[in-house]
Amino acid sequence: MTGSENSNARILVGECYCRAVRYEVADAFSYAMNCHCSNCRRTTGAAFKPFAGIEQSKFRIVGGENQRTIYGDDTTHDAHCARCGSLLYSRVRDGKWVHVAMGTLVDAPSIRPNAHIFVGSKAPWHEITDNLPRYRGHIGNA
Repeated sequence: MTGSENSNARILVGECYCRAVRYEVADAFSYAMNCHCSNCRRTTGAAFKPFAGIEQSKFRIVGGENQRTIYGDDTTHDAHCARCGSLLYSRVRDGKWVHVAMGTLVDAPSIRPNAHIFVGSKAPWHEITDNLPRYRGHIGNA
């Protein structure tokens, strides 16, 4: 993270279940959503993955970098803790953005998910009970 980019943003801490991997991220997320796609369900073991998106430059690993298992390539990938398996984040959009798995944040972010995406492939046993907008695929695909 560069100091000038994040000088006004509060810094949040995140970590995996076993605390082997820790990260810091600016509380300057651009968007947050609940993703119901089958990949997010499988990587989290949950009905959906709440995530928050931020530019790569506002995120950094501060402990346990060598304790990560990367699924994908250097540009785009999912990063899990090699010890406990927690999904920590995904690098997306040509590696320029990070989707932080919100459940790994120790500190509460100021942003909240504002939509459900990929509800066309949501778990059939899960019922969405809030009033957030729902999109069959990405936002814009109602």
